[in-house]
Amino acid sequence: MTRGRVTDARQRLSRETGTIIKDWGGRLPVALIYPNSYYIGMSNLGIHAIYRLLNSDPNTVCERAFWGKENEAPPLPPLSLESQRPLADFAVLAFSVTYELDYFNVVQILKASGLPLYAADRDERHPLVIAGGPCIIANPMPLSPFFDCLCIGEAEAILPAMLPVLTEGIGGKRGELLKALASLPGVFVPPADAGILVARQWTANLDDFPAHSVVLTPDTELGDLYLIEVERGCHWGCRFCLVSNAFRPMRFRSLDKLIEQAEAGLQYRKRLGLVGPSVADYPRFEELLARLQQMGAELSISSLRIKPLPSLALREMAKGGARTIALAPEAGSQRLRQVIRKGITEDDILEAVRKVAEQGIKQLKLYFMIGLPSETDADIKAMVDLTLRCKAIFDRQPGGGRITLSIAPFVPKAGTPFQRLPMETLSALNRRLSLLKNNLLPQGIKLKCESLAWSEVQGVLARGDTKLAEVLASIEEVSLPGWRRAMKKCHLDTDYYAHQRWDTAEKLPWSMLDSGTEAGYLELELNSPSA
Repeated sequence: MTRGRVTDARQRLSRETGTIIKDWGGRLPVALIYPNSYYIGMSNLGIHAIYRLLNSDPNTVCERAFWGKENEAPPLPPLSLESQRPLADFAVLAFSVTYELDYFNVVQILKASGLPLYAADRDERHPLVIAGGPCIIANPMPLSPFFDCLCIGEAEAILPAMLPVLTEGIGGKRGELLKALASLPGVFVPPADAGILVARQWTANLDDFPAHSVVLTPDTELGDLYLIEVERGCHWGCRFCLVSNAFRPMRFRSLDKLIEQAEAGLQYRKRLGLVGPSVADYPRFEELLARLQQMGAELSISSLRIKPLPSLALREMAKGGARTIALAPEAGSQRLRQVIRKGITEDDILEAVRKVAEQGIKQLKLYFMIGLPSETDADIKAMVDLTLRCKAIFDRQPGGGRITLSIAPFVPKAGTPFQRLPMETLSALNRRLSLLKNNLLPQGIKLKCESLAWSEVQGVLARGDTKLAEVLASIEEVSLPGWRRAMKKCHLDTDYYAHQRWDTAEKLPWSMLDSGTEAGYLELELNSPSA
């Protein structure tokens, strides 16, 4: 079995361009672990950026590891990709955690590697286990008992100071190393000491840290793209959105640096993928597109906000072969869009759809949420009506087009204005989803919805505390019945974590984090008349 997995890894490496292979001699070996498949992980630009950052340090060697293959049982134990070594051979295991449901995979990886699961049971004989990523920045508590330390903020702002401490202290006593790490800005060493806040770290000048594709491979969803981060953060401040709050303030890369990265990328791919939460907000956006067009680049843009929606961007994407454009109204009624502070009107949405149709793009994906705070059946009806108005616009174009609704239940996220609000019950979500299907499927509108039951699990983990670690640790087979049995065994209440409104006087599990948000801002947003 091991020989077969080594062969698979080598075959995968043979299809890569840009792989970094370094000798281990005298260097700190770090395993960069994405707790999901290679196919998903290698589409994550953050993995590329951290891989490059770690390997740019002359005293560090970084290799990647993933969990499982698509539609196959996970490998046991996991191996690093570059040298096919078991994770126990590394000095540091660095997890990048992007999605709450990957928490299960984090636990399975540690178990499969033969390491003590809990940090309290490990010492200097074992790798130091650390983590970062959006979920950790927002709320590290459900996973904190498994980790020696957690990075609260952006890797570029934390790792340069962290690596020398690791290199110097990794061979010594674990307690002394943890004490040194705890003194670094943005490093949280559990358990939390009362009254000590860990301040989220972020880099002021993105140009100091390039973020673009490093390893190119056809074995991933975005394999035909060379990805370039244009901006980071989002200033629109939607009240449900983790990105707006965990990655503030909004920052942009300089035009010269973006052109420089594009020139390098075009040596490997014809298509460039411009990445950011709101790429069209780039101050010199049209100039950037014009320069890239002159270079002969075909373009893909990760996210387009409905307002503003530059026609030039749509035109360039259509010329580059884009078959589908995704827009996110989020809510069907103007009242509910005001509640979530979306900042767009129905006229804005319909105008954006007209622009898409005019470019001859035949497939439109609309992102909506159900179960938003204060939502009623009238808001669902408004969603149906809005979708049918969008369809009418597409139907007027030669050849028509296809509209797909991507439906996600609202899940309250730590650090957002809605962090204290409950999820809607599963019965109400199911009923509202049925209303959408009954009214839209007969009209030829396709619906894709995230699992409502797994979204409830996500809600528990997103607002969870350290008690959830026992649940994650006790699950042998990841499944909904297994999750429910574990919650019952640990005497924990799903309703409390997912479906109850928490009073503003109640201390939050992640209260030891200082996100940098002004005091009282989240409560003011929560209690705003439009919320």
